[in-house]
Amino acid sequence: MTETLIWIAVALCAIGLYLSWTAGRLDRLHARIDAARAALDAQLLRRASIAQELATSGILDPAASIVLYQAAHAARQAEEEQREVAESELSQALRAVLGEPEQMRAVREAPGGEEAAGELAAAVRRVPMARRFHNDAVRAARALRRHRKVRWFRLAGHAPFPMAFEMDDEPPVALADRAT
Repeated sequence: MTETLIWIAVALCAIGLYLSWTAGRLDRLHARIDAARAALDAQLLRRASIAQELATSGILDPAASIVLYQAAHAARQAEEEQREVAESELSQALRAVLGEPEQMRAVREAPGGEEAAGELAAAVRRVPMARRFHNDAVRAARALRRHRKVRWFRLAGHAPFPMAFEMDDEPPVALADRAT
């Protein structure tokens, strides 16, 4: 009888340790998501700021400046529910305004334009990487949260279900070539 109780206690301790380890892993994944989201937000803000700066610099023609400024401003001011759409529209505006090599040549030839083009190319290159890191962390957390043991024992607590950040982040051809 005593031996049976000892084995039951050992089994319960092993199960408890396993559940604790799984909960810790899930917690670390949620922390990774938070860090990746903060990095993504920083890169999106940097891209919008540089685009706004370029739009107000006087390097671009007035119509292109207005289109780029409005898209960058909308991306910076967007509410969380509309953020993906606003960032996608900024990507589309960047492709429309800077899609032609002549426009990029004009930007580079202007005073300070080479630096602006370099900063924008770096920002445009970093956004997809930051989004990929965030979405990879979300994918891993979702996979773990789908396991029965996580649902049955409510190991996720009250943490919201992680959502991926889906947006159009394809860079303009002129900046993509420059970024590599």
